[in-house]
Amino acid sequence: MEKVIQFIANYDEWKAVRKLKVDEKTDPRTVMEFLASLGTALDSKIEANLRRVIELDTLDSALAELQEGKGRELIAEVLAEINSRKISRVIKEICEKPELQKNEQRELIGFCRVYALKKALKKAGIDVEYSSIEIPGLKRLKKAKV
Repeated sequence: MEKVIQFIANYDEWKAVRKLKVDEKTDPRTVMEFLASLGTALDSKIEANLRRVIELDTLDSALAELQEGKGRELIAEVLAEINSRKISRVIKEICEKPELQKNEQRELIGFCRVYALKKALKKAGIDVEYSSIEIPGLKRLKKAKV
C-alpha cells in the first residue's frame, strides 16, 4: 500500500493540491518541510476566515500598542499585556455576537487568543511558526509563485 500525505483545498479563491509520497527512502526532513509549507497556508486561511467572522482589525489596533523589540523584560511585558484585561476585553467584545451560542463564542475567543499571542511574540522577536524557518527548497517555491 502506498504511503502518502495529501492535502486538497477547493474553497472560494483557494485552490491547492499538495501531495507527498512517503517511502522508506523519504528523509524525515522532507516530511517536516512539506508539513511546514502546509502549516503556512493553513495559518493564513485560518486568519482570513477569522477576519470574516469577527472585527479582527479591532484586536490588531489593540495589539499595535504593544512595544516592539527584544529582551527578557520586553517579552515578559508583552506576555503580561496579552493576558491583560484590556486585550481580554477587546477579544471578548469582538467575539460576543448575539447570533452565536456561548460555546461558539468561546471557540472564537480561543482563536483570537492564539492570534494575539502569535502577533505579540513576533513583535518581541520570537518566531513561533515553522513558516518562519528558512527552508532552501521552499524558498525557491515561494519565489516562483510571486
